Amino acid sequence: MALEDGGGKWKNVALLVIDMQKDFISGPVKVKGGEAIVPNVIKAVQVARKCGIHIVWVVREIDPLGRDVELFRRHFYTAAKTKVASKGSVGAELVDGLIIEENDYKLVKTRFSAFLNTHLHSYLHTNGITDLVITGVQTPNCIRQTVFDAVSLDYKHVSVITDGTAAATPDVHTANIFDMKNIGVVTPTLEEWCQSTEKYIS
Repeated sequence: MALEDGGGKWKNVALLVIDMQKDFISGPVKVKGGEAIVPNVIKAVQVARKCGIHIVWVVREIDPLGRDVELFRRHFYTAAKTKVASKGSVGAELVDGLIIEENDYKLVKTRFSAFLNTHLHSYLHTNGITDLVITGVQTPNCIRQTVFDAVSLDYKHVSVITDGTAAATPDVHTANIFDMKNIGVVTPTLEEWCQSTEKYIS
């Protein structure tokens, strides 16, 4: 498993928390399985902080006119529509219980993958990050695309916390976890991941 070293060696690990924003968890485009994983994502962040793991908050903060969103989503940004996760809106805020702290890193993305047209890879590389742990929504879109890009970019270990990620249905979630596991991604439950960290938390 990726997270077996502990101590100072945790400095090469980053936890990515993807799209855990109000509009995607309980708002107009909510992922049906999203609310159920909120406690697990909160706990994963707490454990990461105790271990000294880098925390990267990957979010959408879309132009209110929809000029930087995918073409197929631009209908959400017409005058009569709710402007999903638009910059400065309540819907773009993290869900209750998740807070960006001083030493965390916030990254705004405009596409499914956290790597596409962002400086995420540069940030991780210059901070010595080789191992990634992924949480958030939703599994077939932003989680999967980010994970496949991470594998393509040769990150040493990529892990997806299976009950810290979610999709519209359990079947969709399971099928995508299966695909990611088949390309070498580690897929622990939150409990399994926490157990791998316990001996390193004072």
